[in-house]
Amino acid sequence: MREVEEVSGRSGTTRYVLRDDEGNEYTTFRPRVGEEARRFEGRRALVTFHEEDRRGFHNVYLDGIAAPATPPDDGADGGREEERHADESAWNTALEAAPWIVGTPEPQEAVEPEELYERLHPFKELVAEDIRRSSDPAGEDRDR
Repeated sequence: MREVEEVSGRSGTTRYVLRDDEGNEYTTFRPRVGEEARRFEGRRALVTFHEEDRRGFHNVYLDGIAAPATPPDDGADGGREEERHADESAWNTALEAAPWIVGTPEPQEAVEPEELYERLHPFKELVAEDIRRSSDPAGEDRDR
């Protein structure tokens, strides 16, 4: 990440704009995510984002930022590292899809943690399996 800029809006909201070394911009209005991004200024980071087209504009929204996974030195942990990556990516996807899985983008009341887990976990498993399959050349050929 090259830099994080805080921009105050007229309504009092703060927008965080992240710029990477390639000039790509990611925006978030969530202070926790923006502050976390500051920790990665000038460092490598794994960015999770989604894109939306609204009123003729293409927006890229930052969903999260984390330290990149380091590849194992001897290759001995490669399978476990890929498994962790698939699970982490799948959970991120499930969390992004949570409003639709739960049934409403604007919930009227809180969903109990156990119920939320029961709804998200099967979706997460499907996504993780898809990630694993797509990263396995033998599995990819088998599915086509």
